[in-house]
Amino acid sequence: MALRTLEQEGLLVKVGVRGYTVRSVTLENIIEAVEVRGVLEGLAAQRAAERGLDADTENALRDCLVNGDAIFAKGFLLEADLAAYEDLNIRFHEAVLRVGGNSAIRDALARNDHLPFASVKALAADKSRLDREYRRLNFAHMQHHAIVDALLRRQGVRAEALMREHANATLAYTDILQNAQG
Repeated sequence: MALRTLEQEGLLVKVGVRGYTVRSVTLENIIEAVEVRGVLEGLAAQRAAERGLDADTENALRDCLVNGDAIFAKGFLLEADLAAYEDLNIRFHEAVLRVGGNSAIRDALARNDHLPFASVKALAADKSRLDREYRRLNFAHMQHHAIVDALLRRQGVRAEALMREHANATLAYTDILQNAQG
């Protein structure tokens, strides 16, 4: 039963009548999963904007923005900043999903997150190029600002488009993903 569950989660592939093998993951698989994440998170952002934010979620999102502003204010990144950014990024995405995500969106994202680098919790960064990472992550953080603005203004279509673009911006850095794959 455990093997069937892992197969359903996309981690194993059925071979023959009773055998399984570990699924190989290609860059194309990762790109497809990131695109799916963008659609799902975009839908959650649209729903969150249309419903409106409760005070706790608004405060959580504003806290993420303040934390990110502090990271990028100095004009460069330290290696330790990567973990701090990853933490605020996870909190940001979880806050949007908490308000706008229904169980179907959460379930679909959980299944999609099994692929390496497809999850918002899997930040790929090149520690040898912190100057480049500063630009990339600062851009992503500016997208967070725009998404929060759309959510607060209750602009569902805009929030959805911004969140989708935010996920898809990851695809511009497929060389990092390729290097991480080995």
